[in-house]
Order: sequence, then structure tokens, then C-alpha cells
Amino acid sequence: MNYKKNSVALGIKVALFGSVAMAMLVQPQAWAQDAAEQGAEAVEKIAVVGSRSAPRSVGESPVPIDIIGGEEFTNQGNSDMLNLLSTMVPSFNINAQPISDAATLIRPANLRGLGPDQTLVLVNGKRRHRAAVIAFLGGGISDGAQGPDISVIPAIAIRQVEVLRDGAAAQYGSDAIAGVLNFQLKNASEGGMLEAKWGEYYDGGASDQFAGNIGLPFTDKGSANFSFEYRTADATSRSVQRDDAAGLITAGNTAVADPAQIWGSPQIKDDLKLFANIELELSKDKSAYAFGNYAKREVEGGFYYRNPTNRSGVYAGSPVTVDGVSYDTVLVGDLTPDDGATCPALRLDANGIPIASDLAAITADPNCWAFTEMLPGGFTPRFGGTVYDASIAGGVKGEWFNDIMFDMSATYGRSQADFSIKNTINPSMGPDTPTEFDPGTYVQTEIGLNLDMFREFDAGLAEPLVLAGGVEWREDIFEVKAGDVPSFTVGPLASQGFGIGSNGFPGFKPEAAGVFTRRNLSFYTDASAWVTDDLMLNGALRYEDFTDFGDTTNWKVSALYNLTDSISLRAAAGTGFRAPTIGQSKVINVTTAFGPNGLEDQATLPPDNPISIQKGGKPLKPEESENFSVGTVMNFGTTHVSLDYYNIKVTDRLSQTSPLELTADDIAALLAMGVADATSYSSILFFTNDFDTRTQGVDLVVSQDLDLGRGRSKLNLVFNWNHTKVTLDPLTTNVNDTKVRQLEDNLPNTRGSLSFTHEENSWRALARLNYYGSFWEAHLDDGELGIDEGSAVTVDLELGYKILPSLELVLGAQNAFNKYPDENPYGGIAGAKYPTTTPYGFNGGMYYVRAVYTF
Repeated sequence: MNYKKNSVALGIKVALFGSVAMAMLVQPQAWAQDAAEQGAEAVEKIAVVGSRSAPRSVGESPVPIDIIGGEEFTNQGNSDMLNLLSTMVPSFNINAQPISDAATLIRPANLRGLGPDQTLVLVNGKRRHRAAVIAFLGGGISDGAQGPDISVIPAIAIRQVEVLRDGAAAQYGSDAIAGVLNFQLKNASEGGMLEAKWGEYYDGGASDQFAGNIGLPFTDKGSANFSFEYRTADATSRSVQRDDAAGLITAGNTAVADPAQIWGSPQIKDDLKLFANIELELSKDKSAYAFGNYAKREVEGGFYYRNPTNRSGVYAGSPVTVDGVSYDTVLVGDLTPDDGATCPALRLDANGIPIASDLAAITADPNCWAFTEMLPGGFTPRFGGTVYDASIAGGVKGEWFNDIMFDMSATYGRSQADFSIKNTINPSMGPDTPTEFDPGTYVQTEIGLNLDMFREFDAGLAEPLVLAGGVEWREDIFEVKAGDVPSFTVGPLASQGFGIGSNGFPGFKPEAAGVFTRRNLSFYTDASAWVTDDLMLNGALRYEDFTDFGDTTNWKVSALYNLTDSISLRAAAGTGFRAPTIGQSKVINVTTAFGPNGLEDQATLPPDNPISIQKGGKPLKPEESENFSVGTVMNFGTTHVSLDYYNIKVTDRLSQTSPLELTADDIAALLAMGVADATSYSSILFFTNDFDTRTQGVDLVVSQDLDLGRGRSKLNLVFNWNHTKVTLDPLTTNVNDTKVRQLEDNLPNTRGSLSFTHEENSWRALARLNYYGSFWEAHLDDGELGIDEGSAVTVDLELGYKILPSLELVLGAQNAFNKYPDENPYGGIAGAKYPTTTPYGFNGGMYYVRAVYTF
């Protein structure tokens, strides 16, 4: 939307929000710690300063907030931040991405059963930039999501993580529909720690990690805290041989690999993460701060097997009849089509093996070519890439005249994914094809400017009225860089039925490359007060204007009432939104996936592409949400309980369509329109606001200190019930029944954990039971291959001993009893031994050892 055209509307709305300027307000996120230190009641605060013995759900808040200390992350066997969060937060789900195109590089995660980009991520209270990767294959619920890359945050850099389990778009803007994760970095000016960790799955797949943190003085009035982590992880394989590959081996094709297709966690090479957090006191009432990161990792995972008898565009030829007998054939290319000669057919026998005399004739003829000469057993591409992530944020905060607190900040974040694919071909290039390609690059860049303010007023209430608010400007840039020429070139055999581009992940063409930009400006205000000694009220309002789709206004109200000294009631209601990302609006990508006719190339196109428009594509608009929650907090001595119900309605929910087949008439019409590459695709997808959902659930958190007569012991129970219902118009939707059920049932409806910790002298111990409810998987995204997986319980154990005051050795096991999902009944189709979307993974148990040195 053009800013000039909307200047009048903008002015009116700014006037309505005049309390921003008149009352000198602040956004709570930037002041959570300071407000706590100064005794101010920060409204809807994300950061909460409390002792480690406090309950994880903060009682003095009208919405549920969990506080997870940094040691709770480092005292775990798993090294990945996503896996650590899924252990600590029961409504946070993550699964492996064994064959998932770009999602293999950056795994999508889900809070409260919603999409990865419906949870806002902050670092030190500042918005974290999105990842460059778009999850084109996301198991339904994460299809097309573009969320932040949490995995680049090293656990050793974290002082604590705050999890706001409530919609918060009125405070923080787009994406905060499911909730907010705020990672608070360590800021100590002295001391530190070094850590070495090694672990291995019981059934193979080792990983190692080295990490460190150090706090240094920054002059005599500041601190500089630095963290690093370096990690590698072997690929795993939890595969069975595919039925078709086994049949070819039995028939005598000795070139077929066993297993032909690997399902497992990808290999992670040179995973480096660096973080810095600097603070400096400028004067008695002002300070400066800066923090940032750099990360790089290389990831390589598996892909689908290309069968040497029937892979279209590579091997599959047209049937022929010889002497009354019908034969399937292998595609044969004529390398000299202008000489008048023709190439003979390459027939397959009943077992799918090339007939020897035909193969000999093709091989002997230099003018004829078939990929059985180069890759007689078929091939399985290896897909991956290198991910770079960097950010810097800085600002000044403190006090102005008349007790006005302020925070002026600027942020810059950049994520880059350089894709790579090897052990594959560009079929149209025939014998001249390379086997390794660089298909191109995605880059996501975000710039932000903020002015946040707040002030307390004596309004004759039980405590001062806190007014907060400010203004924010952001720019989002999504860039597509073309791949190397062989990855997209149209080779000489293209006209003979051979596929174009690097098979499995064609390179981005120059016409698909470009830089796409969006800007937005927002104003927000927030008010909070303890009206009486027992009643706190909070209200928030936010106006936001985007250059591409217009403006939106969102509100939120919440309340906390102390029924007794031990029991409090809380409730919140509000609206929210999520703006489509620039990437979702502009990206072009081709993915190999299973479709109605087997393995096929599916193109994700912009909704305004002529092909998309022909299939019903329309301009994207924001998702809109309505959030409601109600709960109670109870404190009885050393027993702390919080119970909250939530209800989230999302309208115009954004996702990819289901694959839409291109008919011969569709392709002919598109060719007539001048769309030259229409013949390259079997089916297409595009982003669309195509359905509504209602998600409701219950969170229960119980914390109990135990007196066992010696040492310190604690019991913690966390439980989540979550259910999503999809509503859509069957006359206008491009979402099929399979995707609907994926959205509703692919994540467990129930999850929970029961943890026991004990510390005594130099010893400490942890035992945790993890419960995962049943779920449904559309294997290979095919509803006809549905898997009903039952509930499961896993056990984590850890024992630590300080052999010196500064040196601790730790032994532990995650999934100690090596629990696997039930075996996949359709494993022979593509080789997956277990359901691939299981929330507790399919790699089995892992044992580990850690050494931690503190100074």
C-alpha cells in the first residue's frame, strides 16, 4: 500500500493512538529486565527475573509465561536448540526432516499446533529475523512456512528462555499468534565455562560438540560476554530396502545400492555458532548495548531413489511392441538428430532388466545415449547446502526528563542458504551432464528501527498506572540468486523427453532470480495497572501498515485477579495477524515429491504467476486471529500449579495448496500465453489464504519441592492437550482431505513430561518421563498411506559428579530404553522403516558423556 495515498488514514489512526506520544509509552519486551529491577509492573512482560526455585509458570502475570534457566538447556544430552525446547515445552513440537528439500537445512517447529512462522522469536527482547529457507515439504502443518532459525542459538549463550504461551500480536506485531519465545543472553562480566560433549545413538550416528562462554569487563562500567559452539553430527540410517530396488537386485541388476534410499537424520558438518552480548553504562541514567551472532553450517541429507526402469525424464521410455510382444523401454536419446538415423529401442524384460542385445547396440552406437550406460542401477541424489546466519542489534536506553524511560534500537539480520545437490544429473545434457550442481541461493534480510518508551503515573489506584508504547519501522528483503548454468540449462536432449535441470532440485533460472522488498511502519500502545490490591488490568493496541497489502489494527485485554493469597485467576482476549512473507509471495521452486502418479516434479509458483492464476491463484493477504485464554495460578507452600485453557481462531490461514495436476489442456493454454516452461511440471502449488482453523488446548504446569531428608529435590509436571479443527469451503479451496487431516492429526493431541531432579554435595541426578500421544501420518503425503501411530513413553536419565569444584563429569541417556515407533507398514514403497514425522524421532536412544569446566 502506498504511504502517500494513505496519509490521511494513517494520520487519523496515529491521532487515535495519541497516547503513544502524549504518554511516552514503551514496548514491554525491551524493558522487561529493567522494569523488574526497578520494581515496575511491566505489562505483558516477556522477560521475568526470578530465582531458579520459582515455578516455571510465572504467577504474577495475566497470561502464562514459562521461564527456563540456561542450565536446564546445558544439562541435556541433545545439542540442538530445537530438540532442547521440545523437551522443555510440551506444546513445542519438532521432528526429523530426512527427505524434505530445503527443510532439511532448517527444520520447522510448531508451538501449540500452529505453523513455525506463527510464533514470534526474540533475542534480548528484539525481533529475530526469519530464515532464508522456506519449508516446501512440511508434513502439512509446516508446508510453506518461513520461520526463524532457532538452531543457530548455542545453548551455552543462554541465561534463560521465556516462553509466552499466548497471542501477543498487539504488543509485538506479525507472527505472534501462537506465542513468543524470548532468548535472554548471558551478560556476566566475569567467569565462564568450557564444555566438551560426545554422544552416539545406540544404533549408530555419533555427534560431538565443543562450547564455551566467557564474561569480561568492558571498561569498569560494562560487560562483554562471548559464546561459541562447534558441532558435527553423523548421518543416520533407519531404512529398509525398497521393494522395487530389491526386485531389481533379485533379477540381476548388481548396480542397485542397498539400501537404495536412506531415511535418517542428515549429516551436519562444521556447525559453528558465535554470539556476543555487550553492555556499557554511559551515565547514571543511560546505558548502551549491542549483541549479535554469526553462524555457519553445512548439511547434507538423502533424497528419493530414481528407479532405472521408470523414472520419468531420465529412464522411462514409451512402450513398444515387437513380434506381438509389448515391452517397456528405457528412454534413448539421439545425440545427432539431424543425420537422419534413428536410435533403436532399449527394451526391458519382465524383471525390468535391459535386454542385453539392445543395450549392446545402444552402447556401441556413439550417436545414441541412455542413462543406463552411466547409472545402470538408478541413482539417489544427495541434497543439502550451507546455511549462513548473522545479526547485530544495538541501542541506547535509560531515563529522559520527567521519569520517562526510553529504548532506541536498530537491528539487522541476514540468513543465507546456498543449496547444493550431488549424485544427480541434468538429463537433457545427456553424457555431458555434471553430477554435482549449485542450484542457487535464498537470502532473507531484515532491518528494524525502534523507539520504545514508558512512564508510571499516579492515578489514585493501588499501584501506579504504567503507560507504554512506541513506534517501529521494518524492512524485509528476500533475494533469489540463480544457480550455476548446468543446474537449469535446457540441454540438447530436452526435445526428446529428457528432463531439464539438476534432477531432484532444478536450479533457479535467471528469470526467477531477483530482490523483493517490503516495508512496514507500526505504532503501539500499552496500559497496565493494579486497580486494587487484587486486580490487575492490561490493555494493548497496535496499528501496522505494510507497503504490499495494507494496514491492520489489533488489540488485547487481559486481567489477573488474586482470589486469595494462594489462588489467582487470569484471562486474556485479543486479535492478531501474520503477514505473508516476501518469500512466500515471490518464490519459485521445484520439488520432487510423491504424487498421484508416483515421483513427480512439483513447482511452487507465485500466486500471481499465469499458471497459478489459471488454477485459482489470488493475491495473498494476512492471516487474522482471535485469541482467548483463561486460567488459574495456585501456590501452596512449595507447591506451584498453573492451569490454562486457550482458544485460537485463525482465518484466511496461509499455506501451500495441495498439488494441482496440470492437464494437457492446461499446458496448451499456458504455452499459448507464452509460458515456455509449462511443459516442465507435472503439478503445481502456490501459496493461498484458503482455509480457517480453530486450535484449542490446555496447559498444566506443576512444580513441587521435595524434602527427602538430604540434598535438594524437585518434581515437575508439564502437560499439554491441543486440538486443531480445519474449516474450509469445498467449492473454492485448493486444499485436499489429506492436508486437512495432516493439519488436524499429524501432531499428538497430548504431550507431557514428569521430571525428578536431586542435588546433593557433589552429585546431581535427573530422571524424566516423556509422554507422546497418538498421531496420524500421511506417509509420503499420501492419504491412502495413512499410519495411525499409538502413544509412547520415553525416559531420559542423567548423572553428574564434580570431581573438582570447577570440573564436572556427566553421563546420560536420552530415550534410555531405545524406544522406536511402530514399524512403517508401507516401508517397502520408499524405504522408510518408521513413520518419519514421529515427534520423538526415529533414531532410537542416545547415550552421551560431558565434561564441564567452570571458572
